[in-house]
Amino acid sequence: MVGAKLPMAREDGNLSSVERRKESRKRLPSWFRTNLPTGKAQLAFNEVLGNVLEHGLATVCQEARCPNIHDCWGKGTATFMVAGEQCTRACKFCAVGTDRRPPPLDLEEPENLAEAVDLMGVTYAVITCVNRDELPDAGAAHYRACLEAVNRRNPDVGLEFLCSDLNGDLNALSTLLTDLELLVFAHNVECVPRLDRRVRDPRASFDQSISILREAKRLRPDILTKSSIMVGVGETDEEILHAMRLLREANVDLLTIGQYLAPSPKHLPIDRFPEPELFSKWGQEARDLGFKAVASGPLVRSSYRGGLLYEEAMNAGEIVTFGDSETL
Repeated sequence: MVGAKLPMAREDGNLSSVERRKESRKRLPSWFRTNLPTGKAQLAFNEVLGNVLEHGLATVCQEARCPNIHDCWGKGTATFMVAGEQCTRACKFCAVGTDRRPPPLDLEEPENLAEAVDLMGVTYAVITCVNRDELPDAGAAHYRACLEAVNRRNPDVGLEFLCSDLNGDLNALSTLLTDLELLVFAHNVECVPRLDRRVRDPRASFDQSISILREAKRLRPDILTKSSIMVGVGETDEEILHAMRLLREANVDLLTIGQYLAPSPKHLPIDRFPEPELFSKWGQEARDLGFKAVASGPLVRSSYRGGLLYEEAMNAGEIVTFGDSETL
């Protein structure tokens, strides 16, 4: 445009807050690497990938560029997100877009999701969602419709739902879970209690998350409950152990512990990179506390090896290896 002024470098040499974060971003340690699957796992991954490409399907695994996509797809697990691409909250660690008034729910989404799970050919599906605080039931009825549609079309596929905190509405939680076909109900506390304000949206809290997890187990003692903790956001080792104890007191069955990675320089900076041996220690402490299955490692995410984690819990035998970067 004629007469437009080009942005000029700051003469005082000072950097903006985003520029400072970009300059100070920590390099990934040497143990952040993944191995491609081999043998039967490679064949399974290729089959799932072929289905995805053939039918133009989309999953959280792809869109989030998850480092474990080969591992999980090779073991028959995939993750799908429902209720839109805009969240009503603005947690400081999350790359999902924020909109206080997101577009209306897609009424065709339940059947479209069921078709995608069917065409993809997975044996275990993790369904997750954005927060929809603007809805009277925080999205509970829509989430249920999605899960019911998947189960009708794919009754042999194991289902795990990674839920929002439903704005703390326990009645909405009852609407969602009563008589629902589900193997695992998951909700992530994300961080230790002290860091709620630093890490999460002001409408979220450790206490509110714990109340959802505790009530889910009360409503449905027949299903497994699950949560996840990120490390590297400013917590201490002692606080991680304390958070695990609080989760066990709420009868949470399954736990994942993974490294936080900042999606961009605008997001919460990384505080530290605990070594794999420390993740192994946390994993063992979690098992000692009574969690039925645990995945703990630098690249572990909340849906990591979801099917295997469920299988481990039900068979009371360790299947999911944790803490060893070679297995991630």
